[in-house]
Amino acid sequence: MRRSVKLAAVVLTGSLGMASLAACGAKSTDSTTTSAGASGSGLKVGMAYDIGGRGDQSFNDSAARGLDKAKSQLGVSVKEAEAKQGEADADKEARLESLVTAGFNPVVAVGFVYQSAVEKVAKAHPDVKFAIIDSDSPTQPSNVTSLEFTEQEGSYLAGVAAALKTKTKEVGFIGGVQNELIKKFEAGYRAGVASVDPSITVDVKYLTTPPDFSGFTDPAKGKEAAQGLLDKKDDVIYSAAGSSGTGAIEAVSDRGAWAIGVDSDQANQPALQKYKDHILTSMVKNVDNAVYKYIDSIKSGSPLTGVQKFDLKANGVSLATTGGHIDDIKGKLDAAAAAITSGATTIPTAPPAG
Repeated sequence: MRRSVKLAAVVLTGSLGMASLAACGAKSTDSTTTSAGASGSGLKVGMAYDIGGRGDQSFNDSAARGLDKAKSQLGVSVKEAEAKQGEADADKEARLESLVTAGFNPVVAVGFVYQSAVEKVAKAHPDVKFAIIDSDSPTQPSNVTSLEFTEQEGSYLAGVAAALKTKTKEVGFIGGVQNELIKKFEAGYRAGVASVDPSITVDVKYLTTPPDFSGFTDPAKGKEAAQGLLDKKDDVIYSAAGSSGTGAIEAVSDRGAWAIGVDSDQANQPALQKYKDHILTSMVKNVDNAVYKYIDSIKSGSPLTGVQKFDLKANGVSLATTGGHIDDIKGKLDAAAAAITSGATTIPTAPPAG
């Protein structure tokens, strides 16, 4: 989950085949993996993951699915590296430099935390193409492409679902880190809840504030936060908290309440299978689609450039339907989505002050 955007139409999917910002625990050491595609296209793609890397059941995994698809369908060779907990920008720069030095082009950086590192390394290597997920900057060079999503629109639909399913009229939101990106999730969720019933209370808990980004990688913190919201009688809890969200899902499942996942179809993730009966839906960011589309554009000779927005209309975000838990409210969700894509409903990108 990570930085700007706006959406547009809804596609409710059952299993999106991807993953993204929320899930398992972070890994403590940097690591790299190199592998070649079957058809040998000659294109070498480097991917630098955020903390948690491949296997986080969420944000990073979604990007990884796009890379896997490019490897199998486009025949590209790939090299993957992941971030360390608490590392400095210099470490990110070194990771990107290592991929460039090894001949990987393009290089995809997963997450807004790479913004300054990408800008610096891209300026030093103008002939190498870079993509960054969830971030853009007016100072980034022309060889950097931003891949962004409209999180607030998908979160609005998650809020509609929560409001239609709550029995206590108390629902919760857990944000991993209180930054502008995650506030978009909160804002959309609040607006979706209010669109159904303004009397429903939305309790909000953030795990950390910048520069402490551990709120994305601490399942224990996520579990504790969820338990606190459950004690307030919240019976639907939406977590936009990276791997910390797995702890929240566990706590919600233990109490027999509803969890809403994020970034990936979390009810379809192997590590979360035992909780799937309590995962109402997930607000999926189709990072895999964006990564694949970007790599394919490079291979085809017509590279995507500038800021590329993946919205609701373009299936950049969607609600997962695994388990059939929102089948009974599909009509109302479809109507809410249609209002967004037609422009009849405008979703805020920041929660109300105070």
